Amino acid sequence: MEQRNQVLDNVIIKFAGDSGDGMQLTGTQFTNTAALFGNDLSTFPDFPAEIRAPQGTIPGVSGYQLHFGSVNIFTPGDECDVLVAMNAAALKANMRHLKKGGTIIANSDGFDHKNLRLANYTDGANPIVDGTLDSYHLITIDVTKMTRAALAESTLGIKEIDRAKNMFVLGFLYWMYNRNMDFTFKFLTEKFSKKQDILDANLKVLQAGYNYGDTTETATTRFTVNPAQMPPGVYRNIMGNQAAAIGLVAASQKSGLELFYGTYPITPATDILHELAKYKNFGVKTFQAEDEIAAICATIGASFGGKLAVTASSGPGIALKAEAMGLALMLELPLVIINVQRGGPSTGLPTKTEQSDLFQALYGRNGEAPIPVIASMSPADCFHAVYEACRLAIEFMTPVIFLSDGFLANGSEPWRFPKADDLTPITTKFATEKNDGERYLPYKRDEKLARPWALPGTAGLEHRIGGLEKQHETGNISYDPENHEFMVKMRAAKVARIADFTPPQKLDSGNEKGKLLILGWGSTYGPIKGAVRDAREKGYDVSHAQVRYMNPLPKNLGEILYSFDQVLIPEMNTGQLLSIIRDKYMIPAIGLNKVKGMPFSSSEILVKIEELQKK
Repeated sequence: MEQRNQVLDNVIIKFAGDSGDGMQLTGTQFTNTAALFGNDLSTFPDFPAEIRAPQGTIPGVSGYQLHFGSVNIFTPGDECDVLVAMNAAALKANMRHLKKGGTIIANSDGFDHKNLRLANYTDGANPIVDGTLDSYHLITIDVTKMTRAALAESTLGIKEIDRAKNMFVLGFLYWMYNRNMDFTFKFLTEKFSKKQDILDANLKVLQAGYNYGDTTETATTRFTVNPAQMPPGVYRNIMGNQAAAIGLVAASQKSGLELFYGTYPITPATDILHELAKYKNFGVKTFQAEDEIAAICATIGASFGGKLAVTASSGPGIALKAEAMGLALMLELPLVIINVQRGGPSTGLPTKTEQSDLFQALYGRNGEAPIPVIASMSPADCFHAVYEACRLAIEFMTPVIFLSDGFLANGSEPWRFPKADDLTPITTKFATEKNDGERYLPYKRDEKLARPWALPGTAGLEHRIGGLEKQHETGNISYDPENHEFMVKMRAAKVARIADFTPPQKLDSGNEKGKLLILGWGSTYGPIKGAVRDAREKGYDVSHAQVRYMNPLPKNLGEILYSFDQVLIPEMNTGQLLSIIRDKYMIPAIGLNKVKGMPFSSSEILVKIEELQKK
């Protein structure tokens, strides 16, 4: 049968299988190859909630969704065009995400009696043979059998051979989408450089998968997705945690301060530690403490010693750090606290995403303890947002909270390398002399209301630190009620003054006034942008603004809000920003809330837009 070639604007592929099937690696390799080819893209890794759920069960399914194309890509996609199902559980867990008439690539070995029983299919039901998938394009391949056949002469055991079956699927997809395999060849060669037998096996199976597509009539159509038209520059595919780590290194270099990163491992923030450990050549010092409290307290000590001090966690760990965050606020030392949010409360959903901690970031400390809060909008934006958090912390002598989440941390997109000269300067000032001529006043303030930063051991600049209330300017311990009220208001005024030194809020798309404004924050950016684009193409009067500076809010935000008849706020929580906006601006904003451990789809937001516009 003659093979056809079809050009597509974009494709959404969902890789799904058991935790041991290598779907994350498969998806990542295809993603990196697409990025090198020049496609715009967005990804969503979907990890099982349990460390090792029973094999073949639905809770054990690991997924990786990739949306790539020659057009602008804002989200990993609402429904996938292609579902790779390595077993029955993977198919059952993901059928609701597959477009009608979409393609299913099924590993027939994963649909034996045992796998069907573990996936809770009824007795005798096998979807890949009983006709229930007739409305889809079904490609059935015995991947296990083909992998073993390709390695028939290998000295590896069956267990090791079967681990390579994900490479067969990857090779087949490279053929199906006209992709070059050189990047994966290079990756495998570097990864298994000291394990020649495993390297040879993976390379052989990868090529076997490609050849299978080329020599059989299993798939009669190959697809081409051309490069996207993006601004010129040097690009790489980057995940949110990687971008945050590089942003911290960039801030260290621009500020002239050594980076100290003190943390305790927690999903989904741990990869920032792994990434920063690679940058010792930039003077980065990473410290894995015995617990969350030790991590932040060590980091406060590093800040006192004149370092760019950063700690990170997720919601449960941030709760443990709360008292020490208040200490950093009282000391008025620069400190960046990264919260990679996940579902809660307590241990909650460790591998799932949620915008769960905005209230915690704004209010989660005892006493009056305002801390600036910045939220990133996309995986690549984690670089710029955490860099800005470092700048504000240093220049205003305050702890700053940087909010990411699991979707941003593990998702990826193309990132254009910024030039060092294009980054906002970070001004670091250490006190070198007494600031009233006769004595050093550690809490005497400048035009930003920031106090001076004196390095320990600087002659004549000795001063006390601690968590007790400070006397204005002298820093002496003070129980005076008038002084306490003054200092509480002073610390709040310093945080509020940040709004004078940050950009005004801008609209991402749409008119400056009209019927409906979609107001978002954090990782809702992509789904909102896609929904607003589709809504405007349908003729709806809708605009979009995405807030980065969560505290203090931009000075002109109220002016923007008052310019629209209605304001809709989609959030992956039960309405945290919604409550803040209603309280501060006294407008009847409308919430669209989702608390399922999954990001919004653009279609969910579009449905709500249409509902509001038709009223």
